Amino acid sequence: MAAAATFSTTKFAAATFSATKFAAAAAPSASSFNRSFNPGFLSCSSPWKSLKLGADLRVRAVSSSTVIKGRETLDFETSVFVKEKITLAGRDEYIVRGGRNLFPLLPEAFKGIKQIGVIGWGSQGPAQAQNLRDSLADAKSDIVVKIGLRKGSRSFTEARAAGFSEENGTLGDIWETVAGSDLVLLLISDSAQADNYEKIFSNMKPNSILGLSHGFLLGHLQSLGLDFPKNISVIAVCPKGMGPSVRRLYVQGKEINGAGINSSFAVHQDVDGRATDVALGWSVALGSPFMFATTLEEEYKSDIFGERGILLGAVHGIVESLFRRYTEKGMHEDLAYKNTVESITGTISKTISTKGMLAVYNALSEEGKKEFQAAYSASFYPCTDILYECYEDVASGSEIRSVVLAGRRFYEKEGLPAFPMGNIDQTRMWKVGEKVRATRPVGDLGPLHPFTAGVYIACMMAQIEILRKKGHSYSEIINESVIESVDSLNPFMHARGVSFMVDNCSTTARLGSRKWAPRFDYILTQQALVAVDSGAAINQDLVSNFLSDPVHGAIETCAQLRPTVDISVTADADFVRPELRQAGS
Repeated sequence: MAAAATFSTTKFAAATFSATKFAAAAAPSASSFNRSFNPGFLSCSSPWKSLKLGADLRVRAVSSSTVIKGRETLDFETSVFVKEKITLAGRDEYIVRGGRNLFPLLPEAFKGIKQIGVIGWGSQGPAQAQNLRDSLADAKSDIVVKIGLRKGSRSFTEARAAGFSEENGTLGDIWETVAGSDLVLLLISDSAQADNYEKIFSNMKPNSILGLSHGFLLGHLQSLGLDFPKNISVIAVCPKGMGPSVRRLYVQGKEINGAGINSSFAVHQDVDGRATDVALGWSVALGSPFMFATTLEEEYKSDIFGERGILLGAVHGIVESLFRRYTEKGMHEDLAYKNTVESITGTISKTISTKGMLAVYNALSEEGKKEFQAAYSASFYPCTDILYECYEDVASGSEIRSVVLAGRRFYEKEGLPAFPMGNIDQTRMWKVGEKVRATRPVGDLGPLHPFTAGVYIACMMAQIEILRKKGHSYSEIINESVIESVDSLNPFMHARGVSFMVDNCSTTARLGSRKWAPRFDYILTQQALVAVDSGAAINQDLVSNFLSDPVHGAIETCAQLRPTVDISVTADADFVRPELRQAGS
């Protein structure tokens, strides 16, 4: 029997912080500012934040290379897999490398589990169910993977098409599946989890394991002063990519050991010592190249925040703002689309994925670097402003509550009509995109536009900085701010526009993107672009700090763990949500 697997924590010595540089003489002296996190550093009440925006963006405190505040590193013990220590930006973290060569270990990792119930058939459900089924078959395991759906669900047809059926016991009613499973993977929408958690808990067997792919339910329970039942284990495996990416890279990588989507994992409750190995086995079976430890709380904060930021909402707001700017300044709309969307989803994403953000900057001409610097300098703080607000809305529970309420507005109630999510690709820009893609040569990654690169990377770095200040690990920061963006999500926008990217994601992600994208569009238009047009001086300290930031070395280390397979997404892809399966660009 596997030894009990427990989480322990190792404290790191307190970090020493260098003095902070300031952009103007009007700012406080460096000696008056301690580099450890100060809640006022990014707040509107901060004495270091300029009272005026636009041209005065340069008059702000600028943090030099950042060290994560005193956070405990999650260590873990496993009796089945090999734990490995890596160093990211001078900080030790622990991971497990995945790979198909580990599939024979799955029966040991899943010891005591006879049935895995996959509840739901949304973004993650189809991918995880099929990957688990295929990996267990490869391991010659007799563990049953069964899909549980509500009666009358239209997803029964999709599940049957994927090879699950009532006849062979791999498809059935949601409550029967929950009651009969030893490991219950709860992959219904977050709002549905919030409305049905009591019935789910009451139907689970004692000593069974609840598996989540998102920490949202913990956040919802915390907001109510509740927790999970104490007679079940609670774990999470959270792929750093939408469900279609999880399945697509697993299928593409069948001949490449370790190809897939990275995952974080967490053990929230462990009633019998099996939880860590089960979580790692689940990650391996999904095809994750590497898995890193987190907590449910840190996961939901970084994940909900990230998808509203650079992963979905921010990148949507950025391209809308820049497309409008470029066309208003006389650029042909086809070229404007290429210099915004295609630049980010093609050349910039590919370069960041394989070589990092610095490689984007270094690929520019001297004039291009100046244009990048102007865009970066003007955009960093406006993006930080919105991202800081967003993180605190998530951490306080406000954003979680917003998702729950939005899910209830999908249906008629209180005499008011239903308000499902509307379209997000109906403006002129996205119609232009259809035309551009129709004539795009195969393999064309678009131009490297320096101003677009400056804005996009400024927002990415702002998100990284918020997560660092809030104490997240570099593994989590890099996956939630960089890898998921360039390797999993942006390829979908490159293939068929913003809706094809956003609407293949979870309901929570889709709602958040729609809510926050206009905020990024607005603040960039009203502040960053105004600052550039008014001739605001480039904040050279800010640029210098970007060029020397320790995150670049951490990204390089993570890139060495990256599989050699790039996701292939075509406009007529058949592995996406059914409603998005259509031919054409």
